[in-house]
Amino acid sequence: LWQLSKALIEYRMNLAPADGSGADELARSGRLRTLLPIFRNALAVFIAAVTVLTILAGLGVQILPLIAGAGIFGIAIGFGSQTLVKDVLSGVFYMMDDAFRVGEYIQSGSYKGTVESFSLRSVRLRHHRGPVYTVPFGELGAVQNMSRDWVLDKITIGVTYDSDVDLARKLIKKIGQELAADPEFAADTIEPLKMQGIDNFGDYAIVLRMKLMTKPGTQFGIKRRALMMIKKAFAENGIKIAVPTVHVESGGETAAAAHQAYEASKKSNAALEVVRDTP
Repeated sequence: LWQLSKALIEYRMNLAPADGSGADELARSGRLRTLLPIFRNALAVFIAAVTVLTILAGLGVQILPLIAGAGIFGIAIGFGSQTLVKDVLSGVFYMMDDAFRVGEYIQSGSYKGTVESFSLRSVRLRHHRGPVYTVPFGELGAVQNMSRDWVLDKITIGVTYDSDVDLARKLIKKIGQELAADPEFAADTIEPLKMQGIDNFGDYAIVLRMKLMTKPGTQFGIKRRALMMIKKAFAENGIKIAVPTVHVESGGETAAAAHQAYEASKKSNAALEVVRDTP
């Protein structure tokens, strides 16, 4: 029973969705990949327990007292290990709520990463830089799932006050349309890049705000390409990206007069020194 069940579960987990599958089919496949390992672990524990009891019964041991004693022992363990029970029950409710699945990127408090696998009491997260977190379900709390449906990315850029804002808007719109038509990004773009307007007037720049809607996890590459294209288009059309600068201004005639007075003072001091040194 165990070998057959394990083989069937492994086969179902390795069965990839067919090409062109809809969103519902992909979601169902993700839930199965998430729940089947937990079901496999629970089935292993159940089969092991039944096997042990069957062997003892075959040897003539009275298993009814053992079952009753195991129930009492289980209650005692339950009272003594509330954290373990909390972790297991929390995991069950996370699975019922379909809060996350294997392969999705989630964040909870200081923990974030791609869900790699589950056990009865914890979830294994792979951080995008490589470290692995094994987090008990009871410590997760509120979960932020970053791999569902779509992502809206906000982008800001500062231009100088003498820039043509309307021209900048047209250039950004054109770049968004080009990216949406690019075969590399077309499938991942839900709404093309566009400028929403002026976000605020800064100390040295007019801050323009843009938005981009894509499939989860694909916004980073599209954003990087868009920024490169924006920099090039702005440079070709005379729109300057603002940077902090320091302006030093002189006082004109006042500064010149002060300089002359300073030079005269130096000469006067030199003459005094000569007089003092003369016997």
